[in-house]
Amino acid sequence: MPKLVDHEERRAHIIDALLRAAASGGLHAVTMRSVAIEAGVSVRLVQYYFDTKEQLLLAALARLAVRMGERVRDRTRLTGPSAAPRDVIEAILLEAVPTDEESRTFHLVYTEYAVLSVTDPALADQSFLAAPNEMEGFLVGLLTAAQQAGDADPRMDARQEAVVLLAVSAGLGLSVLLGQRTADDATAVLHYHLGRLFPGPGAADAPRPADSVRTAD
Repeated sequence: MPKLVDHEERRAHIIDALLRAAASGGLHAVTMRSVAIEAGVSVRLVQYYFDTKEQLLLAALARLAVRMGERVRDRTRLTGPSAAPRDVIEAILLEAVPTDEESRTFHLVYTEYAVLSVTDPALADQSFLAAPNEMEGFLVGLLTAAQQAGDADPRMDARQEAVVLLAVSAGLGLSVLLGQRTADDATAVLHYHLGRLFPGPGAADAPRPADSVRTAD
C-alpha cells in the first residue's frame, strides 16, 4: 500500500528550508533552487507547493509570525497563572533577545523581511504592524495593572512606556545580531530598565527628585 503524503508536513519542511537558507545567506539571495537544495528535494516539488517565490516568501513570513507567537506564549506560561505584571512583561521582552539558534533565525529573517517590504509591493501589502500593535496594547494593559496594584508609578504614561519598551527590546535584539553586545549584556540592560519602571514596594509613593526641589528663599 503506497505511503500517504502529508502535504502540510512537506510544505512546512520547504518553508523551514527557506528560513535556514535566508538565515545563512540572506533573504535577497534565496531562490527556488536554493530552497530545494536546502530541503533536499527537487525544484519541481517546491514549485508544486508554491507556484512562485513570492508565495513561498509570504508563507514563510506567516510561519515566522506563528512560531514567534508560540514562543512568547510558552515563555509567559512559565511565569505561572498568578505572575505579577512585571514578570510577564520581562518574559515578553526577553523573547526579543536572540539567545538560541531558532530565535536568532527568527529575528534575522524577520528583520530582512521588514527591510524588503519597504521596496517590495507584494510584501508591503502584508501587515507588519498588526502583531507589534497588538503587543503594544497588551503591554499597556500590564503596565496599567501594575500601576493599579501599586507596583509602578501611577503618574507613568503606560502607552508611552509600552512604546519605549518595545523599541528598547527591538534595538537590543538587533545589537545582539550585529555582535555589538552579547545576549547576556542585552538581558542586563532590559533588567536595568525594568528596575526603573518597577522599583519595588512603596516606590510609587516616593517623591521624584523634581518634587522635592524648593525655591530658595
